[in-house]
Amino acid sequence: MDNLIRLNIKGISYSQTQTGAYALILEEKVGGRKLPIIIGSFEAQSIALALEKDINPPRPLTHDLFVSLGKEFHLNVDSIYIYKLEDGVFYSNIVFLNEDGNRAEIDSRTSDAIALAVRFNAPIYAYEHVVEKAGIHLDIVQEEEDNISRTVNQLEDELDLLAGLENDLNEYEGWTKDELDTEMKKAVQNEDYELAARLRDQIDNMEN
Repeated sequence: MDNLIRLNIKGISYSQTQTGAYALILEEKVGGRKLPIIIGSFEAQSIALALEKDINPPRPLTHDLFVSLGKEFHLNVDSIYIYKLEDGVFYSNIVFLNEDGNRAEIDSRTSDAIALAVRFNAPIYAYEHVVEKAGIHLDIVQEEEDNISRTVNQLEDELDLLAGLENDLNEYEGWTKDELDTEMKKAVQNEDYELAARLRDQIDNMEN
């Protein structure tokens, strides 16, 4: 098997070819080749949040949950590596270590593997044949800070919206089921479906 190449995250930017997708740019730590990987918006948001570090979502994301589980059961991500590119899809493994030094490799989507690598401060690698096949010499028009900040700005807006919805629900603490049901119907009439759905969930919780 050929050598592993250490990669760093160069930036995240909007995909120019796929609507609603993002391009995650990985770059050789030593060398000029860059590896563009198309990822979904959720994964892009998760990676951007982990890179920014000073933004905390109101509730843990799926990748944050993995970190909590890892700490609870003394598992650490040692590294991740991209081992194959086939039909435009990158294949990756996550290398886990427990407190006794036992090692396990788990197959993963590359975007998930990188989201965990950032959270565990684990190195990112790719095999030479993958970098040779998919790597390009690419001039990034914007610095990686600008690319990541653009994504983070969107996330801040979404997190502000979530926080606002939670504050809205706090206003209804102590309300009866009938009062909540009336408020939910008002939300539907006002086409505020996000609030209506959350009020519905709160009513369901009361019934259960």
